[in-house]
Amino acid sequence: MACLALAAPLAVPSSPAQAEDVQGIAAVVNDSVISRYDLEQRMRLVLSTSGIQPTDENVERVRQQVLRNLIDEKLQIQEAERLELSVSEEEVNEALERLASRSGRSAAEIESFLGQNGIDISTLRNQIYSELAWNKVIGRSFAPQISIGDQEVDEKLRQIEQESEQVQYRVSEIFLGFENPTQERDMREGATRLVQQLRGGMPFAAAAQFSQAASAAAGGDIGWVAASQLPEPIAQRIVNMSAGEISDPIRVVNGFYIIQVQDMQKGLGPNPLRNRFELVRLVLPLDENASQAAVNARARDTQTFMNGFKTCAAVPEQIQNIQGAEASPPVQVEAAQIQEPLRSLLQEADAGEVIKPQRTPQGIEIFILCNRWDDQGTKITRDSIEDNLFNQRLSMMARRHLRDLRRDAVVEMR
Repeated sequence: MACLALAAPLAVPSSPAQAEDVQGIAAVVNDSVISRYDLEQRMRLVLSTSGIQPTDENVERVRQQVLRNLIDEKLQIQEAERLELSVSEEEVNEALERLASRSGRSAAEIESFLGQNGIDISTLRNQIYSELAWNKVIGRSFAPQISIGDQEVDEKLRQIEQESEQVQYRVSEIFLGFENPTQERDMREGATRLVQQLRGGMPFAAAAQFSQAASAAAGGDIGWVAASQLPEPIAQRIVNMSAGEISDPIRVVNGFYIIQVQDMQKGLGPNPLRNRFELVRLVLPLDENASQAAVNARARDTQTFMNGFKTCAAVPEQIQNIQGAEASPPVQVEAAQIQEPLRSLLQEADAGEVIKPQRTPQGIEIFILCNRWDDQGTKITRDSIEDNLFNQRLSMMARRHLRDLRRDAVVEMR
């Protein structure tokens, strides 16, 4: 549940100004209010999905970062409204379903998880709304201005072909930008603390929700690259890193990068960690302190399911008579994102195979391999190069536009 993203008129209860006053006001952005309730709810969301320990120091740091993010989201939504761009509730629902699918959960499971942590689902929907609205702003305002020439693509293609036998890195990034010396000091300190928490076990994809890069929506993952495809300060650092390592903050012109090398390999040949699996996750609930009779009953349910399994599409119907059984929709996951020992079991399995059931705190957990696509090596095409150059340029223009919106905004902190 990393990189949760959205804020919206459709998702926010339309409270009168008096209600906002009762809740308390955290900030006013061009006459638009951010309530203290909104701030506290978003903080709960960040803390519950990032693994940050809720110490007094961490809570205060998260509060400041979350408030900055909420201010940015207000500016993004206001810009979308100025351009008469809207986001429908259906678009928000679809984005929430995609988020749930990537995390291997259903939308209902995410809502239940948030509720258990005292978070209203509208907090997540609001974050998703602002991201969708901002994407429309950037697409309308800047995409038509970007033109990638054939010569530029040819040059990049020649460079990649020359580097085809170089080490390739699977990289994730977090970018924290600043606009003045005071912000630079704050961002440096914040980036240093974030690195400490990442090295202490915070999932990188969860921490990526603080990132200002476009890759935040993918948990910071920018895919496989050669060092020469990265900005010089990052390229110099990455060649001396090992798989799994997290960098110190890397200073660039207008911000700091935090980099993690997820994996590396020589050349562009097939890599088993890039194999993709389509999975269904089935859970038969069983209390950790369940009686032996209950354990035996679940064992029989498990065997009955495995004996009767035919296809992933038939799983929902098959489990109707198994009390409490819950199955996720099919979700596609890359091998590098899967923990051992499940990864090795999947690598050895064929499509349509049921993986050996495991006892977990949730009960009996069964993964079904619906389909698989084995990596054939990196195939560089002109289209993929053009898309990459286009997205880099669009991301840079988006950051500049948001910086201009901040500069021109009237923001009152309460």
